[in-house]
Amino acid sequence: MLRKFLDHQLKLTEEGRRFARLRPLVNAFDTFFYEVPLKTVRGPHIRDLIDLKRWMMLVVYALVPCILMAIWNSGVQSFVYGSSDVKRLYIYLKASETLGGYFGFSAEYFWPILKGGLISFLPVMFISYAVGGLWEILFAIIRRHEVSEGFLVTGMLFALILPSTIPYWMVAVGVTAGVVIGKELFGGTGMNILNPALVCRAFLFFAFPTKMTGDIWVGTNPTKVQESVHTMNKQIGEIDGITQASMLNRFNVTDEIKRIHVDAIGLQYGEKVKTKKVIEAQLHRWKPGAPLNALTPNERKDFVTAPFSQGGLGLSPENYSDAVRFSELQFGQGILTNGNFFFGNQVGSMGETSILASLLGAFLLIYCRLGSWRTMVGVAIGAFLSAYLFEWGSGAFSPAKYGLPAYKHFLLGSLVFGLVFMATDPVSSPAMKGGRWLYGLLIGVVIIIIRVLNPAFPEGVMLAILFGNVFSPLIDHLITNRVIKKRYDRKKIIIQ
Repeated sequence: MLRKFLDHQLKLTEEGRRFARLRPLVNAFDTFFYEVPLKTVRGPHIRDLIDLKRWMMLVVYALVPCILMAIWNSGVQSFVYGSSDVKRLYIYLKASETLGGYFGFSAEYFWPILKGGLISFLPVMFISYAVGGLWEILFAIIRRHEVSEGFLVTGMLFALILPSTIPYWMVAVGVTAGVVIGKELFGGTGMNILNPALVCRAFLFFAFPTKMTGDIWVGTNPTKVQESVHTMNKQIGEIDGITQASMLNRFNVTDEIKRIHVDAIGLQYGEKVKTKKVIEAQLHRWKPGAPLNALTPNERKDFVTAPFSQGGLGLSPENYSDAVRFSELQFGQGILTNGNFFFGNQVGSMGETSILASLLGAFLLIYCRLGSWRTMVGVAIGAFLSAYLFEWGSGAFSPAKYGLPAYKHFLLGSLVFGLVFMATDPVSSPAMKGGRWLYGLLIGVVIIIIRVLNPAFPEGVMLAILFGNVFSPLIDHLITNRVIKKRYDRKKIIIQ
């Protein structure tokens, strides 16, 4: 019945009897549900079932693990932190110490968690597809060309890189800016020089920074969640004892917090730190004979915040709570373990939290030859080496951010998600194999530089990839000229 209906509409548009200008829309529905009815009649022939629609659908399939994790993790965070129930919070924190405990907690509250996750993610996805698809169809009708299936990926990626707290009207504004400015003004799919999904997010990031970098990234109503958190904090008798900030907000502390401050706090967890000798020397001046590992919480705070002239470590008292949170992050305390980060049990943009889900998508992209493994590995190498240089070169009084272990950068934020799904965009990344290595290395280095050195932006993935997109044509040009020169020189040798 659907086939007959579409054939009838196509016939009417061909004859110009009805809605001839809407033929791109009818064709879009036809190619979405059926194979493209085009056959080559002249040689050479390429016998392949892959067209743009199937290419994009394979990328969407690769995103399925991230989509499922976005729904589930959004539901878990909303269920726990939006409940105003401190008992539920304690159960969740205790369960999250082990993978089995987390699954047990999830199984017990399966339906409320699933409901909360669907409420958080599905409206954002539907708005992204509806508004973005409308612009795609409008430009196709105006230009009288077919509707491109490229937005199948852009619409989903944009939804995944947003926090669940984003207002719905901002989703519509962001996707409009990304599709119109980032793609259609350049000619549509295949003509854009920047990744459209990242253009969408960049527009929101600079136009509405408080919504994209806020302290509350849980649920759909930040005010309600904030009230819930305040209620739970009063019950446990601590001011700001609980926070829903993303892990990068924990990481993005002031440069006044030095590595020695974080290490002094971390010693209570039994961790080995490079600055232990300096800390012990200061402690001996502050309180001779006091054992470093036996300080009470109040004594430790007094020691860290006491002036250097009195034997303390000189941290201002108002920054002590941030230093504690950074120390918990660096040394993996409580729920902030590497296992939770890898699996995706953390606060952040909906689809970016799970490293495991991103890697599963990477395997499918590489297997289907849709994503460049050279770009992925290049970004990883560039980011790791840059982070390791900061870690290796940091001293006792270097900013605390410098000393974060290099591997932890891959567990925070959207680095892995970005290198798998964003940096590998075939349109805005280099086509030459050698260029992909250089492109990936450039992006990886810029990510860490922005994260560590720029106090205004806790995440550097978005800006680094857009930066790499701008240099992509130049990289391809340089690599192409190098290949041509090598072939020319080899030909001259053969002739001689």
